[in-house]
Formats: sequence, structure tokens, C-alpha cells
Amino acid sequence: MKERALRMTRQRKLILEEMRRVKRHLSADEVYAIVRKRLPRISLGTVYRNLEILSELGEIRKLEYSGSVMRFDWNPENHYHIRCMQCGRIDDAPIPPLVDIEREVRGVTDYQINGHHFEFVGLCPSCSEKSTDYMADKLRKLI
Repeated sequence: MKERALRMTRQRKLILEEMRRVKRHLSADEVYAIVRKRLPRISLGTVYRNLEILSELGEIRKLEYSGSVMRFDWNPENHYHIRCMQCGRIDDAPIPPLVDIEREVRGVTDYQINGHHFEFVGLCPSCSEKSTDYMADKLRKLI
């Protein structure tokens, strides 16, 4: 933060602490609800601004996947995610990043590659179980 002459304000510090404490991929509204318990006078706009700043500084990662609410990841390291197509839950994919893929793509394109991200999609365990229960109910009714 010192590089950009930005100080670690009380609000930024609290946002970062709470995100690291819960270790989930939170929306700005979820961060706001959590932080507001400790700083009742904080505004949603302040939370949004500080999430953007923390993201630009590399303290957190902004997750912008099509078709879902923007979320913020407490872990700024390069890693992949799994998103539930039903409820929107996001978890870290338990595999290491593919280190050679950027070099391979650079070799076959004129694009300047600055990074990559993968998002796996599917059903989380909870939604998968509900889906299985729903299908079993439908089958029982047919029989």
C-alpha cells in the first residue's frame, strides 16, 4: 500500500480482516453485512470503494464471472474456482494452477497474455442432493 501512498484505514483493515476470517467468496453486500456488525456507521459505498482498492492493490481478488454477482476472494494467489449453477456458491478448485498454459497460448496467438482464470461449473453438494431428491420424488409419483 505504501507504493501507492494509500494508508491502511480502519475500514480497509476491518474489511480485509473479516474476509480472511470467513474465508469465503463474498459479494460486496455480504461484506457490508459482516463489517457493519463491527462498524455500524459504514456505508455500502465505502465498502464497495475499499473492495475495489484492495483488489487493485492485490490484497484480494475480484471475481467477475458472467451470469453471477461480482464476488471478492480473500485469497489473492492464482487459483481456480468451482461455481454452482443453481445457488451461485463459489469454492476454490482443489487443483494447482496450470503454469505452462499461458506460454502455450502465447505461442499460438498475437494476443498479449496477462493472465488467465478457469471457472468450473456444476452443482454444489447441497444443490446436487436437492436435485437428486427432486428427481426421486418425481419418479415415485410416476410409479
